[in-house]
Amino acid sequence: MISRQKVAMVVAELMGVVVLALAVYAMVGRTTFPLFAGLAAGTVLALLVHTIGATSGAHVNPAVTLGLWSVRKVKTTQAIIYIAVQMLGGLAAWKLAEYFLGSDLQSLAGETFSWKVLWAELAGTFIFGFGIASAVYQKYEGGKLAFTVGASLTVGILVASLASNGVLNPAVAVGLQSWSWAYAAGPIAGSILGMNVYAILFTDEITFKRPKLARAKAAPAAVKKPIKKVAAKKTTTKKTTKKRK
Repeated sequence: MISRQKVAMVVAELMGVVVLALAVYAMVGRTTFPLFAGLAAGTVLALLVHTIGATSGAHVNPAVTLGLWSVRKVKTTQAIIYIAVQMLGGLAAWKLAEYFLGSDLQSLAGETFSWKVLWAELAGTFIFGFGIASAVYQKYEGGKLAFTVGASLTVGILVASLASNGVLNPAVAVGLQSWSWAYAAGPIAGSILGMNVYAILFTDEITFKRPKLARAKAAPAAVKKPIKKVAAKKTTTKKTTKKRK
């Protein structure tokens, strides 16, 4: 039976992706300075962490979900459902934005593959994923958690914008018609690498060292005492001879 909590988690992810994507689409064509787009995306994500973080975790990004799954913070079934809902949210935001604007969204990327775009998206999402992992493993809460996650996204977008559109989110990239698989493979690889690097180097949860076995001193073998055989005593009956009178 589907519980209300599970429904709330799915709805929260769907709404979160729609809100984040609409905020990004609103910046398209209105500013060429990546800092503004990065600040807008980071602020919206920080708000989502505050509002729906306690319900769904506020992933709102397939790359983030896969990164958390790779460090065993999300179960496989939950990750599959989240990714499907997030991509659906990206499509919904795309069509909703075009309805509001009355025209098609501006395409920011072609279909041709570029290694620069791939590495830029990977580097930006590495920073983003690393920041998320630090917040998760150090168990940040409230404003500290929201600021760390939002600021990590802003910095990641600034770095990625040197050679790409700085999307860092395959679900948002759908509406921007960034059909090159660099906008999907780059963020996914960067998120997985960033979170695993933090988990391996800065925490004790994942280690490749073999556990040291304590050497137990062998107890001296107990000396078996020889069992003495007790000879059965023969009971002799004394024969009493009566004297003849």
